[in-house]
Amino acid sequence: MSNRALIVVDIQNDYFPGGANELVGSTEAAAVAVEVKRHFKESGLPVFMIQHVSIRPGATFFLPNTNGVEIHESIAVEDGDHLVVKHYPNSFRETNLLELLKTLEISELTVVGMMTHMCIDTTVRAASDLGFKVELIGNACATKDLEYGGRKVAATDVHASFLAAIDGSFATVRDWE
Repeated sequence: MSNRALIVVDIQNDYFPGGANELVGSTEAAAVAVEVKRHFKESGLPVFMIQHVSIRPGATFFLPNTNGVEIHESIAVEDGDHLVVKHYPNSFRETNLLELLKTLEISELTVVGMMTHMCIDTTVRAASDLGFKVELIGNACATKDLEYGGRKVAATDVHASFLAAIDGSFATVRDWE
């Protein structure tokens, strides 16, 4: 048994067309994430599905008991998957993810999911800080346009900037072939 696991972060309905916080390229990124998950399942490797449920006052997406909070049907939780519910961007914060990974003696993680600049970034950095060897599949992640100082930053630039910042320091970033 390998000591590698897949972490699928927040591939949820609100990030898709018609959702409360649509991301650029969410459908395409999810399709790649599905392929990565299929590879892990066929290889008998553990899969951890992370679901963000927003409980902070004023939240506008991932609200409890809404369709938007549900895991997207393209990558639904399957038998054998570990479902971890979180309330913060970092998938380790106030969850049992670390405990589950330690129980399975996992030391290497492959990460896919959404949003590159928020939950992916914080989860990957936390995993690295916790001593995991991390691989991030860049084309299995998506984000959105941002604004800073009155300037729009295109999602493609946000995505590339965060992947560049993570690569080599906190994870090895590569695309899924």
